[in-house]
Amino acid sequence: MLRDKIWAKEAGILTYGMTPPKIEHSSEKIAEIAQKQVERLLDVELDALILYDVQDEADRTDETRPFPYLPTLDPTTYSEQYLKGLQVPKIIYRCVGRYSEEQFANWVTANANRDQYSVYVGASSSTQEVQLDLAEASRISKSLNSSLTFGGVVIPERHQKRNDEHLRVKQKIDNGCAFFVSQATYNVEASKNFLSDYCYYFKENGLEMVPVLFNLAPCGSEKTLAFMKWLGISIPKWLENELKYSHDVLDKSIQLSKSIFQEIFEFAMDKGIPVGCSVESISTRKVEIEASVQLLRDIKSMLDKKLKQPALS
Repeated sequence: MLRDKIWAKEAGILTYGMTPPKIEHSSEKIAEIAQKQVERLLDVELDALILYDVQDEADRTDETRPFPYLPTLDPTTYSEQYLKGLQVPKIIYRCVGRYSEEQFANWVTANANRDQYSVYVGASSSTQEVQLDLAEASRISKSLNSSLTFGGVVIPERHQKRNDEHLRVKQKIDNGCAFFVSQATYNVEASKNFLSDYCYYFKENGLEMVPVLFNLAPCGSEKTLAFMKWLGISIPKWLENELKYSHDVLDKSIQLSKSIFQEIFEFAMDKGIPVGCSVESISTRKVEIEASVQLLRDIKSMLDKKLKQPALS
């Protein structure tokens, strides 16, 4: 079970992330989209499905958004009403700042009789107005629902500038976070720098490291690449060139993603850091979605092989 793997701090947790359909769609259209998503994932051995709670993020940057922001269906509603055919745990992202304390408490206690999972996301920028902060959301969760296992977001690229992401992780763990999910990963150096400080700081202070899931997201076009950069995803210049000048951008992205995760995973395994993987498609294009599912299968195969091997010496 996912809960057991998280609390046992196991390596190799595998999830797939998706954004719920646009709220403007009819119920029939939403059901059609959901059915296709379920069919793609039915035969993949997932630990969980991640459902995003999307916010605009326009106040994070002055640059024009490559794709227009359109509100999406609430992830809990989408999970409970449309995704019952996929019998895996659902991890619900929550942008906690958009909810009042009462609204958030009502959501936390809505299904307190069964295991629930969530990832709490803070403000997209220091200027964003919020009703609830991460610390308060964590406090409410711990006090109202012991069946809710929640995690947080980790941004290794932020560690490059501030060198304190491992300390942010510790604070979030102290507040109740049991696992972390990164934003889309293309920067190996940033990821390894964070993991190194995370590892040695926790070992030096007698602390247990919790699972960190590194997110992989294929890129199939220059427009998708532009959107990734707008989202704040760190893409090294050499890698951007590899994608832009490739004869097949999507295939190149898949190969690079597998190579990136393998390097990160082996680095983590050598240090006893419980690293896992989450895969998503940032694009809504069918070809990119299907490529992300194939990447998921490839990562599953890689994890199965690596976890059967003895730890690196």
